[in-house]
Amino acid sequence: MQSISAKEFKENLSALSLLDIRTPRERADFDLGGIHIPLDELLTQIQALDLHVLYTVICYNGTQSQIACRLLSAKGYKAQNVTGGLEAYLSLA
Repeated sequence: MQSISAKEFKENLSALSLLDIRTPRERADFDLGGIHIPLDELLTQIQALDLHVLYTVICYNGTQSQIACRLLSAKGYKAQNVTGGLEAYLSLA
């Protein structure tokens, strides 16, 4: 599975196609922009995504986004995981 470090993510955020899979409540606490599809809705809303785009997938700590990346890859989509998720991003100075 392809991944990107929190540092690389922070440095390139504006150029990435972000897919935020956190719950609506988690996203309301800290919104990074991008497309928001909670993990539990990903399969039913996957058609909203473009097969030709590399999505950078983020969750709170990187665990659920790994699951989402595997699911997306299995369906023919391109995805990379933000290692450590939002938690790692917020810990950067």
